[in-house]
Amino acid sequence: MALPVRDQMRYWGIAAVVFLALLWLMGDVILPFVLSMAVAYMLDPVADRLESWGLSRIAATIVITLVAAVLFVLTALLVIPTLVKQATDLVNTAPDLINNLQNFLTAKFPVLLDESSQLRQTLAQIGETIQSKGGELLSGALASAMSLFNVVMLLVLVPVITFYLLMDWDRMVAEVDKLLPRDHAPVIRRLASDIDRTLASFIRGQGTVCLILGTFYAVGLMLVGLKFGLVAGAIAGALTFIPYVGAIVGGILSIGLALFQFWGEWQWIIAVAAIFAVGQFVEGNILTPNLVGSSVGLHPVWLIFALSAFGTLFGFVGMLVAVPVAAALGVVARFAIDQYHDSRLYRGLEANAPPPTDDDL
Repeated sequence: MALPVRDQMRYWGIAAVVFLALLWLMGDVILPFVLSMAVAYMLDPVADRLESWGLSRIAATIVITLVAAVLFVLTALLVIPTLVKQATDLVNTAPDLINNLQNFLTAKFPVLLDESSQLRQTLAQIGETIQSKGGELLSGALASAMSLFNVVMLLVLVPVITFYLLMDWDRMVAEVDKLLPRDHAPVIRRLASDIDRTLASFIRGQGTVCLILGTFYAVGLMLVGLKFGLVAGAIAGALTFIPYVGAIVGGILSIGLALFQFWGEWQWIIAVAAIFAVGQFVEGNILTPNLVGSSVGLHPVWLIFALSAFGTLFGFVGMLVAVPVAAALGVVARFAIDQYHDSRLYRGLEANAPPPTDDDL
């Protein structure tokens, strides 16, 4: 005999509370495990494909690990130092950029920016704030990244844990399936399949789109000679998962920098704008339809809310689990709405009414 619905809700509610409590209490401790699970989840289709080509699971895992290690070393040696240097230089140059903006506005609109005007003082404060707060943020991030614990965690624990998770991923999924309550196993499997489809479309698909566009923007901006082009491209690519936000933020930042650097050389300013126009065309007509699909199931507003809420409550670990939790809640909400539409609460008396006959018509 199945448990009453009230008892089932109580048990699942307790499980949800325990999960959130552990996430809040053990955020820093479980960070390498959450990162490893995310990486293993993204790489599992690659391992499955290599298995279909005749490799064993352990051989496929070793191949993926070696390729990932080579890519990581190349990125660490070629990209990260330049990215950090440009980000630091951009923060330190912010006051000069603001001063150039003041001089430009003063030449064009002298009435708006006299020495005692509020707008001039506000711009000066913005430049000083960006330099101080941005410098503090970068210093804190670099200090954190250079701590021995974080280095060990990121460079040793995450690859090792990811290796074992990737090797045993299918086996772990099968073991979890055995733990499902038998009465609800078919429904849970269907919901899990919908959640996996949503996550696969968003994390794997949108992550690939972000990587491709970020690389395209960064390389394109550096080829036209834009200072801080790598930073601007990285920001645009990282924010691409929110529709239009990456292009708008990256475009405004890049065109603004181009105006200061290439003022009078309009061909280069147009080239910077053209890079983002091409990027948007490629994203909307080629990348997103083929890699993400037309129906992801994660509304941008819901995604932003989940990232903000979980990031505020649980820190960086919360931001990592925000997308899976948001996808799961979205699927469960759609399932609940379907159940509601089939219920007597929604349909009313017509739920038990006999079908109409020819005489009724």
